[in-house]
Order: sequence, then structure tokens, then C-alpha cells
Amino acid sequence: MLVRPVGRDQRPWNKGLLIGQKKPLEPKHVWSIRVRLEISRSWRDLVIFNLAIDSKLRACDLVKLRLNDICSGAKVRHRATIVQKKTGRPVQFEITEQSRSSVEAWLPMLGTTGSRYLFPSRLHARPHISTRQYARLVHRWVESIGLESTFYGTHSIRRTKAAQIYRKTGNLRAVQLLLGHSKLESTVRYLGIEVDDALNIAEQIEL
Repeated sequence: MLVRPVGRDQRPWNKGLLIGQKKPLEPKHVWSIRVRLEISRSWRDLVIFNLAIDSKLRACDLVKLRLNDICSGAKVRHRATIVQKKTGRPVQFEITEQSRSSVEAWLPMLGTTGSRYLFPSRLHARPHISTRQYARLVHRWVESIGLESTFYGTHSIRRTKAAQIYRKTGNLRAVQLLLGHSKLESTVRYLGIEVDDALNIAEQIEL
């Protein structure tokens, strides 16, 4: 592969940026962000945050969630299924009581917009918020609790619950299904599992 040299007047695209995997949030971070959103009565952002944690969806799928994806009439479901844009494969996710409560609080306000998308855009040209707008929200959330935003991104939110499930159970297959990965190797790379982690799991299995 040819690598084009950077000229004297050209600024490298990644200068000043941290490249690589973004950190997942810790449980204390999730709690802190959630409390701040509740105190500020940022109901839409609270729903985005809660569903992002629960669903473990990529940003492109999260921003396109529709009412009928998670609701049956006026009732919020306990589980939902969507087809992923990247893979074309369906993936299921749980909707916890905390998320259901925040959605129920958001529905009356959403009803005034007439949108069938859960997160409508304020721009008339767009039916829902963009992935870029969602990324800005994530940076705002982490900064609000004193974290360095350059270490976090939308994939931090996607990885948060998956990382906790793996830490508590060591069940990679379960995490693979929840993330909608077609290959287990993708899940291993995505979680950033090291050799020591793999050996710790292996030591727990006796044949």
C-alpha cells in the first residue's frame, strides 16, 4: 500500500488525536451521567443514554430507532429487535426498567413533534439526529463528570454493558450475540481481551 508523504504545509489527519479503541464507561460513570441528566431534566438525552447502554447498538442504528421498534402502542417493550445497518443481521436487546421509565417520560414530549423516530432532529432536512450529533452528546456527557473526552466516544457507550457482562461472566458467546457480531474473533478484538483474560477463563474450565 502506498503511503503518501505529508508535505510541509499539510497537517496529518490524526495529529493531536488519540487513535485506537475508546474506553468503556465504568458503572460509577454511568450512574453519574444518569443522575446529571435527571437533575437537568434532559429527558431526550436521558433516553438516548439509557437506550444506548441497554441496546449496545452502533451509533448508526441507535439514532434511527423508531417508536415501533421499542413500543407496542403506548407500552414500552421489555425486549426489542432491530436489523443492523452494517451487517443486515437482526440483533435483540433488553430494555431495562430504568430505560422504560425514561422513555415513558419522553413519549408525551415526543408526541408533540409528530415524529415516528425516537430522537427527531431539530433540522427539517433530517428526520432524526445524526451520528455526529450523538457523538457530540457523548463528549458532553463524559466531560460533565470530569472525564477526558478524547478517551471516549460512541463506541464507549456501545462497549460499556458488554464489557461488564464479560467481566462478570466471562461468556464471550453471550457478548457476541448481544453485540451482533458474526464472528467470535470480532468480539474478542472489540472488547480488547488480552491473553491473560483468556487464560483466566481457561483456568476456570475443568475437563
